[in-house]
Amino acid sequence: MELDSYEHLDATFAALADPTRRAILARLRAGEATVSELAEPFAMSQPAISKHLKVLERAGLISRGRDAQRRPCRLEARPLKEATDWLENYRDFWQESYQRLDALLDELKERP
Repeated sequence: MELDSYEHLDATFAALADPTRRAILARLRAGEATVSELAEPFAMSQPAISKHLKVLERAGLISRGRDAQRRPCRLEARPLKEATDWLENYRDFWQESYQRLDALLDELKERP
């Protein structure tokens, strides 16, 4: 099932909304990990971690490989780049707004 760009963004932001999923992604920045390794720092069951992993996988933020008996998870950064690119448009908007505000404040300071 191929998602359009807004569905990709929705899935990415929904996945990132949960602190457990953000922590999992942070751990995967260091390299591949199994479900057991990812579950270790959390006070939750392995099935609960697996549900988080499914959300991340549906959003395209992780992929699962196969290495003999293991199924390591790995970070897939492309959706994060797409979200960053989308947010960058708003950074430009706010930068321009602040520049206009600075100009206005400078003008007001110069008035008697």
